[in-house]
Amino acid sequence: MEQPIHNLVSLFKQLGLDNTNETIEDFINRNRPVPSNLLLHEAEFWNASQASFLKEALEEDADWAEIVDELNVLLRRSHA
Repeated sequence: MEQPIHNLVSLFKQLGLDNTNETIEDFINRNRPVPSNLLLHEAEFWNASQASFLKEALEEDADWAEIVDELNVLLRRSHA
């Protein structure tokens, strides 16, 4: 199986966010769960540029789509 091109660290860097493992985990914990009635890019914590990037990555099934899907799953999980 082919390894994904991108990972969460590179996605957060692309989005202009702090991209250490600790800050990524903190971001996810602070912003989850994203309500099921919202698309990921509609969440209030994205700026316009970030939202646009996420939306386009999924719509165009770009090389970023797989990792954006992973982030989507992580942000929809309830707190333990």
